[in-house]
Amino acid sequence: MRSPDPPIDAVFLLQPRALLLDLAGPAEALRLANQALQRQGLAPAFRLRYVAAQPQAASSVGLTVSGLEPLPEALAPDSWLFLLGCRHMQPGEAAAGSAERADQLRTLRWLHEVGGPLLEGTAGRVISICSGALLAAEAGLLLQRRCTTHHELLDELRERAPAAEVVDNRVFVLDGPLASSAGITAGIDLTLHLIQARCGDAIAAGVAQTMVVYLRRNPQDPELSPLLAHRHHLHPALHRVQDAISARPAEDWSLERMAAVAHVTPRHLGRLFSEHAGTTPLRYLQSIRLELAERARQKGASLSEAARLAGFSSEQQWRRTRRALAH
Repeated sequence: MRSPDPPIDAVFLLQPRALLLDLAGPAEALRLANQALQRQGLAPAFRLRYVAAQPQAASSVGLTVSGLEPLPEALAPDSWLFLLGCRHMQPGEAAAGSAERADQLRTLRWLHEVGGPLLEGTAGRVISICSGALLAAEAGLLLQRRCTTHHELLDELRERAPAAEVVDNRVFVLDGPLASSAGITAGIDLTLHLIQARCGDAIAAGVAQTMVVYLRRNPQDPELSPLLAHRHHLHPALHRVQDAISARPAEDWSLERMAAVAHVTPRHLGRLFSEHAGTTPLRYLQSIRLELAERARQKGASLSEAARLAGFSSEQQWRRTRRALAH
């Protein structure tokens, strides 16, 4: 049996006045992904770490975050380094003292030394949330990179990173190992996208459902996977059916069995699918099976093997279903 991949170090870099939601949103999404994996008997995919120049940092809302690790000398090559946004200084607020300025310079030097290798490799990532892109710019990490930030900070980012291609009107932008997001909650959107790439569609969809957010995707991404489509609703009974089908698509899913999972009648289940998912139970099942058959083919399975793995009785049934859903 293949041993599980070791967890990725998800390292959150905190500074004074860090935006608390920039930290809590992505971190909670990663925690929920681990929880979903463990419920399936799988190892967690992420190890969450929190680092800073000092062992504690005051957040944007005044709450102090403590127990922070010192800045490590190095990070594993496959680490994900999250750069969080910070609240701007307010009028009348005391300017940063010499100790804080020294910490800022030390943090920038560390980020340049540690973040640079992550961007040069193929396994790790540097992930900026909101104004965290400004920190990346100050550390020299955005040279010749495509990136974005909060819409109010786009011009400032262009000034700080003149060699970067700063993109407007994007929830998030991916440029190789660099990932950047717009304001605050866009960090959750970006993290869900990264969870999907690492853990699969079903885990990402489950995390989004638990957090009561949509799975938003970059306009340059391919068409939404059927495993994620029809899930932008909050009906728990319907999600139970969709979760069960996604987990065991090759099993015999009669309308009656689906209805039993939802604890409703078959007729009522049809109404729920129509009202909340915009499709029928049968078409939903067929779309999931088609997706899995195509993936099996891409991995080298024969036509007959791909059809069997996806739950089709034959190659002919697979072809008929594909033609039917194309119309």
